[in-house]
Amino acid sequence: MAEPTEAGARRFFGVLRNRSLAARLISVAAVWSATAIVVAGFVLVALYREASERAFDARLDVYVKAIVGEMAGGTPGAPAEPGNLGEPRFDLPASGWYWVVLDARSDKVLFSSLSLFGDRLDLPDLPVDGELRSVIVSPRGAELRVLQRRIIFAEAAAYRIAVAGDTQELREREATFAGQVTLTLLILGIGLVGAIVLQVRIGLRPVAMLRGSLAAVRRGDAETVEEDLPPDLRPLAQELNALVRSNREVVERARTHVGNLAHALKTPLSVIGNEVRAGQVPDAQKIGEQAAVMRAQVNQHLERARMAAQRRVIGVSSEVTPVLGRLVKVMAKIHGERDLDLSLSGDRGVRFRGEEHDLEEMAGNLIDNACKWAATRVEVSLERLHGPGPERLAIRVSDDGPGLSPDQRSEALKRGRRLDETVPGTGLGLSIVVDLATLYGGELELSPSPSGGLRASLLLPMLEGAAAGTARRNEA
Repeated sequence: MAEPTEAGARRFFGVLRNRSLAARLISVAAVWSATAIVVAGFVLVALYREASERAFDARLDVYVKAIVGEMAGGTPGAPAEPGNLGEPRFDLPASGWYWVVLDARSDKVLFSSLSLFGDRLDLPDLPVDGELRSVIVSPRGAELRVLQRRIIFAEAAAYRIAVAGDTQELREREATFAGQVTLTLLILGIGLVGAIVLQVRIGLRPVAMLRGSLAAVRRGDAETVEEDLPPDLRPLAQELNALVRSNREVVERARTHVGNLAHALKTPLSVIGNEVRAGQVPDAQKIGEQAAVMRAQVNQHLERARMAAQRRVIGVSSEVTPVLGRLVKVMAKIHGERDLDLSLSGDRGVRFRGEEHDLEEMAGNLIDNACKWAATRVEVSLERLHGPGPERLAIRVSDDGPGLSPDQRSEALKRGRRLDETVPGTGLGLSIVVDLATLYGGELELSPSPSGGLRASLLLPMLEGAAAGTARRNEA
């Protein structure tokens, strides 16, 4: 029995392993309460049955003593015949209540109740101690509870007295009591489980508050976690706030180092550029080109280092639609001489889980690149992507330009690779977008545009649980 029990316990706790804390507490408490209530029910019914049987036996004992008392009214050799003992059922045939007096030596029936009506009880042998309580079957097939006792009158007269009663009424009372106990304990169990659910909900409410406060920090709606919590959770909130402060300090230190490094590198490059422009250096044009490439590479790596630090900051998010709207307006002015048709469409209220500057950097590179190659139109769209994993947002930039072949799309994502040297640029734009998107856990995909040109799809992590609320605030 031990192995099945242990296997059942392992299965039970295995199921709980993937449940919430509230579900675990409620399940364990409910199982324990149900077990305790069932055991209590069995114990109560057993105690009631034992008490009822003792009371029944005490009643039989009274009748035995009454028979002895009436028999003692006769002579020692000829005892008096007992009557109905004040119980009418002893006079009713097959009533289920019987008594009989036998000779202890020969088992000859001397006296019997009228209820036997010529039948004979199948009595078990009486032990030497002179008393026996047992259960037998009556001549009519009913269960009888019997009390037998050996009585000696004078020295030569010994009698065997047996009184039997039908247990049907006793069993009916026990069944009624068991039903009442079951109903009472069932109501008690339901109330107890309800109280447990209420207790767990109230008890875990501070945990839900802590989770909501931490989510607000992650969304950028709050700077610190709320510390007005019960003493058990207050140290956890304080440690979380310490972690948030530590992350911010790391970012600030990284930004400081990035700024120092940028200043240290850009100054010598500026000096080289000035010397080249002054014409005091041989091969000035070549050196100038290489200095420009070096400046672009330095900016790109410094940006990537800054982004790597910012990626670990807690509580940074940006609303996407306003950023895209500003970029569309700026690009329309920058490329105004080409009279391009720039449009923006898609879901509103979507938030990017990252810094606004990095979103501008990625989306701006894509829109600017599309404007350079478009013939007449650039379309920017924003949508939510639903999948088995976390929700993501997709910024799609499409143009009606010449487009790229599959091999060219693969080459375009390589750092510094320019497919057309006649178009201004360093070839780092798309690679910067790829690097930044990768640091955020996103990606950049290039595909043919429905209008015949190129479509760039920027897939980025979306702030879960905040989009709907932001959209409602915008609608309001």
